[in-house]
Amino acid sequence: MRRLLPAIASLLAVAGLLSALPFVLSAYNVSLAARVGIFFVAILGLNILTGYTGQISIGHGAFMAIGGYTTAVMSQDHHTNLVVTMLMAFAICFVLGLILGLPALRLSGVYLALATFALAVSVPQLPLKWSKFLGGRDGVQTSRTVSHVWLYGAAWAASAILFVLAWLILRGRVGRAFRAVRDSEIAAVASGIELPVYKTLAFGISAAYAGVAGSLLVLATNGFAEPSEFGIVLSLQLLVGAAVAGLGSLWGILAGAAFVGLLPAVSSGVPVIGSSHGRDVVFGAAVVLVMLLLPDGFAGLLKRLRRLARA
Repeated sequence: MRRLLPAIASLLAVAGLLSALPFVLSAYNVSLAARVGIFFVAILGLNILTGYTGQISIGHGAFMAIGGYTTAVMSQDHHTNLVVTMLMAFAICFVLGLILGLPALRLSGVYLALATFALAVSVPQLPLKWSKFLGGRDGVQTSRTVSHVWLYGAAWAASAILFVLAWLILRGRVGRAFRAVRDSEIAAVASGIELPVYKTLAFGISAAYAGVAGSLLVLATNGFAEPSEFGIVLSLQLLVGAAVAGLGSLWGILAGAAFVGLLPAVSSGVPVIGSSHGRDVVFGAAVVLVMLLLPDGFAGLLKRLRRLARA
C-alpha cells in the first residue's frame, strides 16, 4: 500500500487541478482541455491493446466513428439521453471489437497493422453508402448540443472512470495475461494462457474506450457526426499519442493526450506556421523530436525520474 501512495497523491493532485480549470480558463481553452480529455480516453484504450498485448492498430478512428454515430443517431432519432448513448457506444464497440478481433488472431505485426488500416479507411465511407440513415456527407446532428463546461465535465469524468477501470484490469489476472501475450506468445501458451480469449478481449476493451471517445468527439463538434471527422488521420493521431505517452504504461497518457490535443491549436497561433500545412509540419517535427529525446515516451521519462529520486 505504501508503494501506491505517491501514485495516489499524484492522481489526486491532477484531479484537483482538472476540477479547477473550468473556473479559471476561457471558454475556448476549456473546450481545448475537453478535447485533451477525449484523446485521453481513446489513447488509454489503444494503449491497452498495443502497449499491453503488443497488437498494433491503425484503425481505432473507425471505432470512434461507430461510437460517434451511435450518439448522433440515437439522440436524433430516438432522443436518447446523451450519457446513455455513451454507454451504448461502449457496449456496441466492445462487441464489435471482439468480433473484429477474431480475424486478427491469425495476424501480427505489420499484417495486423495493415488490416486495421483497412478498417480505418473503410468505416468512415459507410455513411456515404447508407446516406439515408447516416446522413451522407452532411452527417447527423444530435437532438441537442452541450456547453463547453458540460463537455469538459463529461470528458474528464469518463477519463477518470475508464482510467480506474483500466488500472484495475491491468493489475489483475487479465493484465498479467495481456503482458505475457505481449512478451512471448509461445511462453504464454506454455503457461496455460488462452491466446484467442485474451487477444480478442484486449481488442474489445480497446474498441469500447474508442467508442466512448467518439461519442464525446461528436459532442465537441456541436453534435455533428460526419465522415471527415473520423478519417485515417485520426487513427494515426491516436497511435502517435500512445507512442508519445509511452507504450505499456498508464502514467504518460495525459502527456500523450495533451500532445495530440493541444499541439495543432498551439501551432496555429504562430503566424509563420498558422496554415493547416504549417501545423502538419510542426506536428511531424515535434513527433520526431519527442521520439529522439524520449524513445520510451513520457512514461519512460517518469520512470527515470523516479529512479533518480530513489538514488
